[in-house]
Amino acid sequence: MSEACDLTAVEARRLIGQKRLAPSELLASCIARIESVDHAVNAMVARDFDRARLAARAADAAVAHGDPLGLLHGLPLGVKDLEETEGLRTTFGSPIFRDHVPAADQRSIAAVRAAGAIVLGKTNTPEFGAGANTRNAVYGATGNPFDPAKSAAGSSGGSAVALATGMVPIATGSDTGGSLRNPAAFSGIVGFRPTPGLVPNEKRGLGWSGLPVLGPMARTVPDVCLLLAAQIGDDARDPLATTIHGRTVRRAEDFATPAGIDLARLRVALTPDFGFAPTECHIAEVFAEKTGLFRHVFATAEDATPDCRDSDEAFEILRALNFLAAHLEKVRDRPDDVGPNVRANVEEGLRYSAADAARAMTMQTALYRRWQTFFDRFDVILTPAITVSPRSWRELYPAEIDGKPTRTYFHWLAMAYAVTLVGHPAVSLPVGVDRHGMPFGLQIVGPRGGDARVLAVAAALERMLAGDARTARPVPDLAKLRAAGPISAMDGFFGFD
Repeated sequence: MSEACDLTAVEARRLIGQKRLAPSELLASCIARIESVDHAVNAMVARDFDRARLAARAADAAVAHGDPLGLLHGLPLGVKDLEETEGLRTTFGSPIFRDHVPAADQRSIAAVRAAGAIVLGKTNTPEFGAGANTRNAVYGATGNPFDPAKSAAGSSGGSAVALATGMVPIATGSDTGGSLRNPAAFSGIVGFRPTPGLVPNEKRGLGWSGLPVLGPMARTVPDVCLLLAAQIGDDARDPLATTIHGRTVRRAEDFATPAGIDLARLRVALTPDFGFAPTECHIAEVFAEKTGLFRHVFATAEDATPDCRDSDEAFEILRALNFLAAHLEKVRDRPDDVGPNVRANVEEGLRYSAADAARAMTMQTALYRRWQTFFDRFDVILTPAITVSPRSWRELYPAEIDGKPTRTYFHWLAMAYAVTLVGHPAVSLPVGVDRHGMPFGLQIVGPRGGDARVLAVAAALERMLAGDARTARPVPDLAKLRAAGPISAMDGFFGFD
């Protein structure tokens, strides 16, 4: 691939700064890619091409005039349709907000615009981010770039697919049960879940809940770092964005490029399931094969897992509390306009008592403390990023894995929510394909507050694995996507289930 839209974000930004690539040229390439392949996958659902062209021309002029350029100057950006964008339709994947056009950007979007990013459009998401299958009753389903009949996971599925197909070099996402990591794994790109509060979110309904976070997605680890550097900041509206009065504790320069790290000094734990996640045998075997190619490079590599007992129950209750806070009134007042995943979580939440909530918080605290003891022995943990290989998007969720029923519609996300519960940073790194020819994601989990370490390890592994076809980032067949029929013609395209 040699088109401008296929450049990494870091390389594109370097060329823009050197006056060797015009922002308008890069934007035109991204728009052409969207127009040539999006019919097959339905990733970029609300487009802002006219305003993006105006912004790109202004970015061209800034370069020509020698003006100071931001970290993301001239880089087209895909924005997950859960984040509010001024003047651009933001539906949250819900018919209730089908015609919602915000009057202002939320903080996360204002920050990246201020760094020079150009919002190109909104990327598809399941209704209110629920269910990890990017499909809704407003825009329909998003298909996997390696097989549009299969799921792109979610809830940042549109962002992942837009990145994998070269529609944009950077994109935003969010993560509660793995929504930055799961779609990254399914589409062969990089998704990073930061420590809660590192990327402030003034829209979080339960301000002190660390389950939902905002974060970056891109095709490479350095690109993720570049976007993350623009997203971080101090914001008093987010109680988790704790700070020291009068002192900047979140600095762009700490994250703009991945730090160097010596893999040979690392103590690494490897687990296919955290001892409880319903991992498909195929995925566990592929994980063993992939890590078997490089586990020797670490100082020690031990098959071990932190004690994750009670993770399912704790997450089920705490997740339901978040849904009650955000969606109870919608389910009560407009039940016909709310999908089954959101209804299921609200109905579950209504069954819990204050004693249940207290028990879940107590279990979460105990989990967190056991993880801290585990990290006394290890520097990072390696796991599969997700429990299954991509399946059809017509399947609302995997009701069974290897013939065994799952507990809930989100139980298949247990590999991700084990990490969510304890608030540790984690990244999904593409490592070749599985036995079905679909992307395989490796989850790298760091210690408490170890965002920079996780990204450093991921970047070092990415460089090391890029030269081997068995472990290099897979790339979808764009010619095949261009020639494919529209995903909108597939049965079941529109709807919740």
